[in-house]
Amino acid sequence: MSSDTSDTAILNEENDSLIHETGSSIMENFKSLAAGGVGGVSAVATGHPFDLVKVRCQNGQAINAKDAVLQIWSNSKGHGLFPINLVRNFYKGVIPPLLGVTPIFAVSFWGYDVGKKIVSYNNNYLTNLSTSQMAGAGFISAIPTTLITAPTERIKVVLQTSKNKQSVATAASKILHDGGITSLFKGSLATLARDGPGSALYFASYEVVKKKLNKESDQLSVKNICLAGGIAGMSMWLVVFPIDTIKTKLQASSTKQSMINATREIYSSRGGIKGFFPGLGPALLRSFPANAATFLGVELTHSFFKRYNI
Repeated sequence: MSSDTSDTAILNEENDSLIHETGSSIMENFKSLAAGGVGGVSAVATGHPFDLVKVRCQNGQAINAKDAVLQIWSNSKGHGLFPINLVRNFYKGVIPPLLGVTPIFAVSFWGYDVGKKIVSYNNNYLTNLSTSQMAGAGFISAIPTTLITAPTERIKVVLQTSKNKQSVATAASKILHDGGITSLFKGSLATLARDGPGSALYFASYEVVKKKLNKESDQLSVKNICLAGGIAGMSMWLVVFPIDTIKTKLQASSTKQSMINATREIYSSRGGIKGFFPGLGPALLRSFPANAATFLGVELTHSFFKRYNI
């Protein structure tokens, strides 16, 4: 075989290898995005009523969770069938998270997989990460996710705290009309301040708890997935809840306000430190089933891909 022929063969092998790696990388990204999307839809369907109660408490529209639930119950009486009205009122503002949840969770879980590659120092990043590396990967995942989360939650909070019925399009149009595109991204810094450390704790705690629960078997049970996911969600909210309260205040306000001023106002007008924790009960009640559903959706989707060699 001549030298030219040999060189050509080597180049062809390298090109084939590059094409294979590129295709494999695209497929892995697709699977991460798809699994995250399924997990997100599961989270919203399970946890939105709890989130509605939390937001009402955080925005000062209810004294506590019981008061918020009673208000929703009372407003559901009247015209139309009560059960339908009740469901509709508990899922008020659900369209923005449903529309945004697929890209939000898809990007979040994709970002986590990318983050694991960034923080790892060996080729076995999926199995040999330390807890600090998993936390770092989780923090990285929050950076691209904020670009989607901030405007979606801005519209959701406006809908949830509005006394008048309005559509997603109407709420978004009013936000843009009153304050422009920057108003749509109001609270972005607070969102990142919440989701950065929150995602670090979220993913790391899930992996740690899952490993402990699964140490005696290679097969993850539905019970262990749900338990690990629920614990991850609750641990995250316990840490970041005060920042979430600040974010809600910023996004619900019609005036421009800094995080520092919002923090001072909450502290002075709501009785000090306790003013940063209204709606914590509903948030914790929501976080367990919602995040159990999230990780169950993610793990089952990945299991589906493996079963059918996708």
